[in-house]
Order: sequence, then C-alpha cells, then structure tokens
Amino acid sequence: MTFFANLKPKFWEYVGTGSVTGKYMFNFRRIWKLTVLTTLCAALIPLSIMTLIDYRVSRDATVSEIMLRTAQLTSNTKRSVSNFLVERKAALEFINHNDPLASLVAPGRLTKILQSLQKSVGGFVDLGVIDDRGVQAAYAGPYDLVGKDYSNANWFKQVDLKGIYVSDVFSGFRNVPHVVIAVKHIVSADRFYVLRATLDAASINDLFSGLEIGGAGDAFIINRDGVLQTRSREFGQVLEQMALDVPLYSDRSEVKILPSAKGELVMGYAYIPETSFILVIIKHKELLMAPWNQSRMQIIAFLVISSVVILLVVLGGTTFLVNQIYLADQRRLMTLHQTEYSNKMASLGRLSAGVAHEINNPLAIINEKAGLIKDLFTFKEKYDQDPKLMSLIDSVLSSVDRCAEITRRLLNFARRSGTRLQEIDLASVITEVLDFMGKEAEYRSISIDIVVDENLPIFNSDPGKIQEILLNLFTNAFAAMDDGGKLNISARLTKRGKIEVRVADSGHGIPKSDVDRVFEPFFSTKIGKGGTGLGLSITYGLVQELGGDIRVRSVVEEGTTFIVTLPRNPVENTQGQLEQGTIGRGYEDTAG
Repeated sequence: MTFFANLKPKFWEYVGTGSVTGKYMFNFRRIWKLTVLTTLCAALIPLSIMTLIDYRVSRDATVSEIMLRTAQLTSNTKRSVSNFLVERKAALEFINHNDPLASLVAPGRLTKILQSLQKSVGGFVDLGVIDDRGVQAAYAGPYDLVGKDYSNANWFKQVDLKGIYVSDVFSGFRNVPHVVIAVKHIVSADRFYVLRATLDAASINDLFSGLEIGGAGDAFIINRDGVLQTRSREFGQVLEQMALDVPLYSDRSEVKILPSAKGELVMGYAYIPETSFILVIIKHKELLMAPWNQSRMQIIAFLVISSVVILLVVLGGTTFLVNQIYLADQRRLMTLHQTEYSNKMASLGRLSAGVAHEINNPLAIINEKAGLIKDLFTFKEKYDQDPKLMSLIDSVLSSVDRCAEITRRLLNFARRSGTRLQEIDLASVITEVLDFMGKEAEYRSISIDIVVDENLPIFNSDPGKIQEILLNLFTNAFAAMDDGGKLNISARLTKRGKIEVRVADSGHGIPKSDVDRVFEPFFSTKIGKGGTGLGLSITYGLVQELGGDIRVRSVVEEGTTFIVTLPRNPVENTQGQLEQGTIGRGYEDTAG
C-alpha cells in the first residue's frame, strides 16, 4: 500500500459505535475533524499573528527610517546654511577688526576688499560703510549709493540695537532677490559704524543643488511668514507664498507627516539661528514606501503559500494517521479472539508453573520412598531375585525422574529471560540521559552539578536498564523541585569495589512516614499532579535485576538523595538471572 493510498479516507463511511469489544472503538470521522481543526488552529493562528506582527513592525521600521533619514538630512542642511551665513558674518567682523574706519573709507580700499571676498568666500554683491548717522560713507559695488541716508531704515535700527542684522530675501530697488548682512563696529563710546554687505540669493540656492533627496523631494527656505526665500520645484518661486502652513518654532530639527491632495508628505524643518529663515525639506511618503510595498506583497504571499502548505500537510497527515488508527482497530478486532485465547494459555501456563512447583515436593517424597523400598528389597534374597518386583520399583523411580524433568522445564519456562551485559562508561551514560532533560532544566533554571570520579573504571552491566534507572531518578528529582532548584549527581568507586551513584535534589523532601513506602507500586507523593506511583517501583526492580541495591535519604524542605550501588561484575545464578540486591534507606557505604 503506497503513501498516497493511505491519504484516502478509508473510515469516512464508518462513524463508530464507541464499543470497546467486538466493534470499532472510535468515531473516526469525528476524530479526523477535531484533529484537522485543532491542528490548523494551532498552526495558522500563530503564523497569522507572527505575520501580522512582522507586517506592522517592518512598516513601522520603514517609517522610522524615513523619519530618521529626513531628520538627519534636515540637520545637515541646516548646518550648511548656518555655516554659509556664519562665514560671511565672520568675514565682515574680520574686516571691522582688521581695518580702521579711515582705511575703509579711503578711495579704492573697499573695492579691493570686495574683490578679495568674492574670490575667497563668494556670494558678495556689494559692500558699504554707514556711519553712526545712518549715512553711507563708502560703497563698493555696481550701484552709486555713497551719501544714501539709512537712518530711518528698519535694518539700521535693528543693527544699532542688536549689533548684527540678517535680512529676509527681498528685491528692493534693484529688482533682484538678495540678502543683506550688517555688522556694527563701535569706535568709541559715542561713535560707531556699520559694515553692510549684500549677498546674492542665488548663492543660497546653490547650497541645495547637491542634496540627494529621495521621494521626489524638495528643499527650500521660507521666512516666518511663509514666504519663499529660495525657489521650490513644487511650491513656487522666490518671494511667493508657500501653500503649506508655517511649522511651529523648535530649537532643533523636527520631522512630521502632513496630509495633502497628492498624498501624505514627510516634512523636515529647522529654524536657522539669528535669522528669520526656516529650512524646509519635503518628501512624498508614498514614493519612499515603495520598497516596503514590495516587501508587503512578499509577506502576504508568504502567508498565503504557508497556509496552503499547512492545510495540505494537515489534511494529508491527519488522514494518514486516522487511517492507521482505523487499520489498527481492524487488526485489534482480528486479534481479539487470539488475545482471549492467549490469555487463557497464559493463565494455564501460570497454573502449570504453580502446579509444577507444588508437585515437586510430593515427587521428591515418592522418589525417596521408592528408593528406600528398593534398598530394603535388596537385603532379602527372595525379593531381590524377583525380576518383576524390581522392575516395578525401577519403573516408579524412572517415572518420578521423568515428572521431575517436566516440572523443571515448566519452571524454567515461567521464569524471565536474563540480563544482557556489556562494558559501560558511567559518565557517558549520565551525560546521555541528562541530554533528554537539558531543555527542561534550562527552562526551569535548574542547575545540574555532575561529579564523576576520575578513577571510575569501565564495568559490566546492562546499559538500557541503567539508563532507565537514571532517567527515573532524574525525572523524580525534577518533579520534586521548584524552579531554580539544584540537582547534584556523583559517581565513585567504593572501597568494596562497587559502583556508587548518588542523585541528590533540593526539593521538598519526603516525610519520614512515607520513606518506607516510596518503592511500593502505585504509591506516590504527587497525588493530583500526574504521578502514577510506578517510577520508583520500576527503578527498584531494575536495580535488583542488575544485582545492586538502592537506598534513600530525605529531609523535609531540604531535599532527597537516592544512592544506587551496582556490582562491577554481576554474577548470574543458575537460572540466568543476576543475584538480587537489597533495598534500604538512611544509610551509606561507610567503607567508601
């Protein structure tokens, strides 16, 4: 029968009666439905939740990265604009400190300074000196402004008050967008002059030419009234009103998302210190989210494909397993009568073994008495020479021997098979058994300390039974401890030449009244917690089969220690079984 044939529901037409004898035991259709539903829920619900979480986390991470990159770009561009203005203000301050007023107003001196600034710094259009009356005393540039009175101009009052002034971009009588920077220099207590420079607005535009802005981005400067100070690809030309609202003041770079007719916009902005300028960087969020949209489709495709695969596997696997249960139940019905017959034969075998054991003593008496009668007959020639009488006695003795041989065979047949011995490295066996419990110990923060004597030799025993002994003891210790407990395992060679293994836990301990009963079948201190009471009973039986003994010491609220002693070379008895050990509690091998 092929695998695909097993995927066809063989049980669908049969519902089941629930009877446990002579008929099918289960409602296979109901089992199949419940298994499919439960498995699909257990698989698809976590998968859907994890996919949704990944969907939202990746989306939020993408948005956060966009905001972070915009904030970094805004901060870097703000520094560039600030440095541009600071460099030019520093140049004017240097001129004030380097050249006295008499030198600055000397013919040709201001022109040389302007030419030097245009070559070294750039952006300067003209340069003028205004005295404390507001009259321009000297000028270098394309216009004739010597003698012009600025005493009533707002910028002159501002520079007189603050010592420095940076204007908004304006056209003025030149009809060309430009920016004015003015720096006040105090000559004496009652005299000062102002060095005033004009900067071309185009030089500020050049700061944005090398910016790499994703999402069809735009970078420009506005004043606090929302008037564009530099041109914008999307929001207009210089000195036009920006369509967006002016962002609220902040002393650091800010990023926010704005709704618009073209979709959401990512706006980064920063106020330029000591000016009325506001740097604005605009990006289209939809374009920036394009890579994530591709990932989103991949996530959705992954969810759909995974769900389909899980559905197919669950349907196929459940059908296959329920088919196997159905076929097993069919085999159960076929073997039910054989089992009943085997049970009768097993009962008969046990009865035969008991009868054989019971009749051994009468046979021994018959054999003894018949032998005695034969000996007595030999003393009398009359009986000794009677061949018929002696042959009858020999026939009785022969029949007794024959019956004895039959009973011995019955007893040997009733006994269990012997233990298979081989060389064992106890440290490796302990490590191998603990490997099965490592995850539970890690999850429950149980520390395990293993101390194996370096001189512990390789010895002969049954590895499977030793593994089962250790597994039962370790499992029992884990069940006795709360999270964060400690398990100590030690192995040594005693002075009597035996192998001793100690398993000590820091659990709740066993009451003194219960210590005598821990090895009894079905006795458990874990009532209501899943204990069956068979673990230590089985362990005791296994230790005795290996010719060893097991002891227990326990103190309530301090812990329990199991001590297993095994022979290095077990001796088999005449029936193929190992010599039985002993059971004890509260004592140790003091010779070791």
